[in-house]
Amino acid sequence: MFSAMFSAMFEARLNKEGFWGTLVPMSKIPVGILGATGMVGQMYISLLRDHPWFEVTYVAASPRSAGKPYSQAVAGRWHLERGGTEGGRAEGPDALIVEDANDVSRAAAANKQGRCAFVFSALEMGKEEIRALEEAYAAAGIPVVSNASANRWAEDVPMLIAEVNPDHADIIPFQKKRRGWDRGFIAVKPNCSIQSYMTPLWALVEAGYEIKRIVVTTIQAVSGAGYPGVPSWDMIDNLVPFIGGEEEKSEREPLKILGSIDGGVFVDAPSPRISAHCNRAPITNGHTACVSLEFGERKPSPGEVQKIWTAFRALPQREKFPTAPEQPVVVREEADRPQPRKDRDAGGGMAVTVGRVRPCNVFDIRFTALSHNTIRGAAGGGILNAELLKYKGYL
Repeated sequence: MFSAMFSAMFEARLNKEGFWGTLVPMSKIPVGILGATGMVGQMYISLLRDHPWFEVTYVAASPRSAGKPYSQAVAGRWHLERGGTEGGRAEGPDALIVEDANDVSRAAAANKQGRCAFVFSALEMGKEEIRALEEAYAAAGIPVVSNASANRWAEDVPMLIAEVNPDHADIIPFQKKRRGWDRGFIAVKPNCSIQSYMTPLWALVEAGYEIKRIVVTTIQAVSGAGYPGVPSWDMIDNLVPFIGGEEEKSEREPLKILGSIDGGVFVDAPSPRISAHCNRAPITNGHTACVSLEFGERKPSPGEVQKIWTAFRALPQREKFPTAPEQPVVVREEADRPQPRKDRDAGGGMAVTVGRVRPCNVFDIRFTALSHNTIRGAAGGGILNAELLKYKGYL
């Protein structure tokens, strides 16, 4: 719906005063980023620089960053090795003036001017504040594709992994109707740590195997705590066996993802039962999961599991979404893989790497899985969800 509209529009670039600049033809959808100066916001900026469908034309952050060019707002605190903003650029997101994310009216005006069709939410504030602010953006007619956990448990908000439950996006018309929203809506991505094993689990379910119980232990990178995150004195030469709320998310969120829509709301799947142990380790990027599975009556062999994963392709791969990895689940045969430093960038950081597939002495099958928590588990996963929503006609 929007593609034809935006192909006829013009792109407006902001000069340092924030006024309309030179007009040039555009065909990409103009998008905004809320929380653009934080770690996840910076990753969005980096990943979207050359995106074929989307272009960053609006950035917003805290009041202390508002009014500054983006390159100035992140000067001295650019946390990524990729896509640095040193010195800024004459064009693009580095030259945009940062808005106050709390001022929804500014985004609404940009939306009406055709320079902010929807926003990625990477907000860093209290959960209730995020929930209220995301709902305010949606009520103002601006779709919100969120990384935050604030709206994950709303009964009418889809929690999407594009390869696993793309049909859950179809609750959006129900959400808009019950909330009285015209064009705005909210869609979220799940917790970063479950990204490392949910797609492999879904591939087995789709192949016809019932999974009854799961025991999972995650070893999570420090970047998952944001910046400044866990103090280095607590993290160096150490492992912290507690991440607040993480085990509860790991045990509940898969049930919503595997659930169904009934009467315009989500109903959780009754199984599998999940027991999670979540640990923070001194690793920069890459969440690892050690998983044991108990199946129903049909029990696959390790070789069958590997074949299923190797052959698995889903909607994003079939339709060639720009951010989708060609091979969503990469199987490693080596005895000591996957490893964060060697495997987290598989598929541009968007693939899940699995290995050590073997019989389990307590359940049936056990394996190790790994995904890049700040790409697949954060900004990259949000972008892939936006590509799904565009494909399905919601953006």
